[in-house]
Amino acid sequence: MNIAIVAETAPAKSLIPVIEKIDANILSLTHSEGAMELLAPYSSEIYSIGEGRRNTSKKRSNFTIAKLVLKDTIRTYKALKKHPVDLTVTCGNAGDVRKGLAASKKLKIPKLHIEQDIYNPIEMMAYADLITVPNKTAMKQLEELYDITNTVNINGYPLAEYVSRVPILEAEKIYEQYQHDDFYVLFLGGDTRASDIPEIIKEVEKIDKTVLVIPYRFETSAIAPHITKDNIFIIEGYVDMISLMNASQGVIYCAGMGVTIEVGALGVPAVKILGFHTQHASNDLASELGINVASAHDIDYAVSRMRKPQGKRLIKNGCKASLKVAELTASMDLFDQNCGGLSSLRKIWNHRKQYR
Repeated sequence: MNIAIVAETAPAKSLIPVIEKIDANILSLTHSEGAMELLAPYSSEIYSIGEGRRNTSKKRSNFTIAKLVLKDTIRTYKALKKHPVDLTVTCGNAGDVRKGLAASKKLKIPKLHIEQDIYNPIEMMAYADLITVPNKTAMKQLEELYDITNTVNINGYPLAEYVSRVPILEAEKIYEQYQHDDFYVLFLGGDTRASDIPEIIKEVEKIDKTVLVIPYRFETSAIAPHITKDNIFIIEGYVDMISLMNASQGVIYCAGMGVTIEVGALGVPAVKILGFHTQHASNDLASELGINVASAHDIDYAVSRMRKPQGKRLIKNGCKASLKVAELTASMDLFDQNCGGLSSLRKIWNHRKQYR
């Protein structure tokens, strides 16, 4: 069996436990260098389908974004067309998933999508043949919100299994690398707008501890001008986030499902900043795990009360979920594959408008 994997860095971690359980030739497509590194040991070939586009204070026009997406989708189409692909598997809600689903639809390749955030999915998910969801609530919500019924409940998050067994650097090595042994990590992920950064930094500076800032999709220039104290450091370049978070005294993050699952599985004290996605499945999961979800102006108070999340069940269910997805790659025909189509795409698109 020939399977195309399309994902960015965090979703690639979710897919690795699945890939390890299937007997297939893997073609990986991504724009992310991190995803390439993660997927390389499991892939016969890897194709770049674009470039990373970091957020800056300057907003791109819709026309510019559409042109870049179209260019990358054509690149994805050409890569898939060159290979005898039996199934495309996607995970996440970012641009690479959109490209992979659109190109696979055009080529009439069956599509299996792993969905984790029911409130902010990628609109092209409407054309996936089968969609996995982490719980019954998500299954019900997809039908109510978007008229999507071709779903399978896998009862968990495969990423949790990955986190539970990935090699983690010893804390002493992390301390030596970053020259600090008592610090918090501040992660500015996909739930952060550039306009949120001044307030977040202002509040984090109230904390009496070293803070290592991971800018993720932001340029350093979007953050550095707002730092006024010498205990805040921006970490540039590739970061082993799981090892760094594991060695920290706690994680403060404005991001979604990926980081929520990671800190939950690691059992690291954490605070989730309520970003521009005020309704988000990661907020629900964080609350279930015992992670405080706080607004930016409450960061100092929330950090003083943060505690270790309860993640043992998260890991157990994650192992079962990855096995279920692996089984689905060989038995999709047993389930309803009537996709939502254009009507569902429009409903997802309109729902996402509130976050643009």
